[in-house]
Amino acid sequence: MSGCSELSLRELPMESWMSHLPCALWDTPLYHLAIPGSHNAITYCLDMNDRSPVDPMQPDMLQKLDKYMKPLIRPFVYKWAITQEFTIKQQLDCGVRYCDLRIAHRPNDHSMELYFYHGVYTTLTVETILMEIKEWLDAHPKEVVILSFSHFLGLNQELHVRLLTNIRTIFASKLCPKTEVLTLRNLWALGYQVIVSYEHNISSSHSDLWPHIPYWWANKCKAEALIEEFEERKQHGRPGGFFVTGINLTEDLKYICTHPTESLKDLVMSTYPALLAWVREQTPGSRVGSLNIIAGDFITERHFAPTVVTLNEKLLKWSS
Repeated sequence: MSGCSELSLRELPMESWMSHLPCALWDTPLYHLAIPGSHNAITYCLDMNDRSPVDPMQPDMLQKLDKYMKPLIRPFVYKWAITQEFTIKQQLDCGVRYCDLRIAHRPNDHSMELYFYHGVYTTLTVETILMEIKEWLDAHPKEVVILSFSHFLGLNQELHVRLLTNIRTIFASKLCPKTEVLTLRNLWALGYQVIVSYEHNISSSHSDLWPHIPYWWANKCKAEALIEEFEERKQHGRPGGFFVTGINLTEDLKYICTHPTESLKDLVMSTYPALLAWVREQTPGSRVGSLNIIAGDFITERHFAPTVVTLNEKLLKWSS
């Protein structure tokens, strides 16, 4: 087994980095490891058809402008709504093991189909994406993914039941119950590959739904301000289980209006050097100030995942 090799973690194949981790980390809880995550993971297939509505979570002003000035407004919506350009399988191949999944039912849709959304809705359904994740896991039997279902929009009780049925039917024996010890060694032994976090009170009555995973969101459009916010939060200690530090920047209307030729990707790419320099200084583990899942936008760019995975070398130094 290559897991006991002395390779630098940066050199691990990102499509199977968990199965190649040194055996000294196999008994470390996943919530003490550094794990790469994808913020708003399914925005690479947003519906570019102008007949698709803007999601109702958007500001009233944007919804009114979109209604009356759609040809002018929509290009801006798309430029700032797309947070990932690669498919879910490509993101997993690049090392992502946490996926931020925001679920919606389209307004005036009489079907039971569910979609993802960010600004507008996706063309691909939730069921299609979950099937793709399952196929990828079948080909990578020692990789574990954390799927965070949240920001539910337009779902009634019946639609929640349908979603849970889909999750259970698709992942079946891969689903990890919330009573399990979350170490790679234990999950491998039991064949569990999927941890489902569900941001709804329904999760408390289901043994296979983990509670919502806290997401540290700085709501900043500048890297320096984001870093300052997270350094402040770190002083107060980390949550006990899984938690996400989102290095995704957030543009406001003022920023968009003063940068009319730019896109979210331009903003992210210009700040990634500073953000990843900060990430390299971080430490996973249980101590005050340590981080766990680190999520970003356009995660296939700029060596994002290897930078996060390599942080786990610091745990090896402590244990040696």
